[in-house]
Amino acid sequence: MIADHIGMVYSGMGPDYRLLVRNARKLAQNYFLTYKEPIPIIQLVQRVANLMQEYTQSGGVRPFGVSLLICGWDHQEERPYLFQCDPSGSYFAWKATAMGKNAVNGKTFLEKRYSEDL
Repeated sequence: MIADHIGMVYSGMGPDYRLLVRNARKLAQNYFLTYKEPIPIIQLVQRVANLMQEYTQSGGVRPFGVSLLICGWDHQEERPYLFQCDPSGSYFAWKATAMGKNAVNGKTFLEKRYSEDL
């Protein structure tokens, strides 16, 4: 849990995930202390993805070995969001998705059962 309205899960290397979670929590806290409102999920996703992308180009560090699913509620638009971030720093919005070892099975399951009413 990053903030009251944002959650994050991962597939990959646990230590890399813990570093990204710690960074995301600090971003959310600093935003709240500055603006007195919850951080918009898209802004958090962009900043976490930027950090992941920086690690692909910086000397002396290796890219993060983790993919992320970040979900949350946007208070301004009054709707849920789901984003996937990959180790390169690219991020994508989804209505539903799966990642990790059984991603193919998970996506097949979602394709068969997903509806807008969920």
